[in-house]
Amino acid sequence: MSTRIKICGLRDAETIRAMDGLPIHEIGFVFAKSRRQVTAEAAAELIRAARSLRCADGMPPRTVGVFVDPEPEALRDVLRAAPLDIVQLHGSETPEYCRRIRSELGVRVWKVFAIRGGDAPAAERIAPYAGAIDAALIDTAGGGTGSVFDWRLVTDYKTAARAIGVPLYVAGGLNEYNVRELVDAHEPDGVDVSSGVETDGVKDPVKIRSFVGRVAEG
Repeated sequence: MSTRIKICGLRDAETIRAMDGLPIHEIGFVFAKSRRQVTAEAAAELIRAARSLRCADGMPPRTVGVFVDPEPEALRDVLRAAPLDIVQLHGSETPEYCRRIRSELGVRVWKVFAIRGGDAPAAERIAPYAGAIDAALIDTAGGGTGSVFDWRLVTDYKTAARAIGVPLYVAGGLNEYNVRELVDAHEPDGVDVSSGVETDGVKDPVKIRSFVGRVAEG
């Protein structure tokens, strides 16, 4: 399977343990203001649960923290309590900021590029982050909205990400019913789902398993 899978917005260890054996590459915890927000202390327990899993390639999934314009010291405090593998930045973080976080905190950095009307070209947005990030992610503006954007944009963003040597993940309104269409038509390096695997706002292990199965079947 070539498409990487990230499940985001996790809040309980039971759901994480239910992912054991699934070909999931990353799981995410939201530290930004959100109904899915977790504390550093809660995330530390969830990370411990994740470390016991055998997922993609028989390895534990990498753990990702979702932040919006965090102060470096606040980010440092979170990482002390919750040893995340990746920091995913959803705000207006500059390339210089991303480089600083990678260098000073020794953590991988993913940068999210929200898709809105009237955006600058993909290459113009992503090129300045060369050497500053480890992956690019595109998402519907607002994040966690359950809404898709125009997938015709994926090709340009994938090309721009390739040009700086990083993978491209796609998020925004994905679920078990549409993810295969995205993967077949646009071949992103990875997919990122949150609300699409929830029932009544709570992560649903059955939907997670179905979503993963749809991605993996190609």
